[in-house]
Amino acid sequence: MMALATVLYFASLRDAAGVASEPVDADGDLSGLYELLRTRHGFALPRERLRVAVDGEFARWDQPVRAGSEIAFIPPVSGG
Repeated sequence: MMALATVLYFASLRDAAGVASEPVDADGDLSGLYELLRTRHGFALPRERLRVAVDGEFARWDQPVRAGSEIAFIPPVSGG
């Protein structure tokens, strides 16, 4: 079953997507969602380099996408 969720992008992912957030219709788990969006937007970072959060809490990649969720893909942050 498809679930409408909002995806938030940060840093290099936001630059590649060209938006800070977007609604997505997805089924399956967070890993599959990232791979779908990686193909769509040409993200260079593999999933292993990211953290994922759902509704403000860090989540596991095998967690299913839930309708109404806010999903954040968080790339590594380099400080200066």
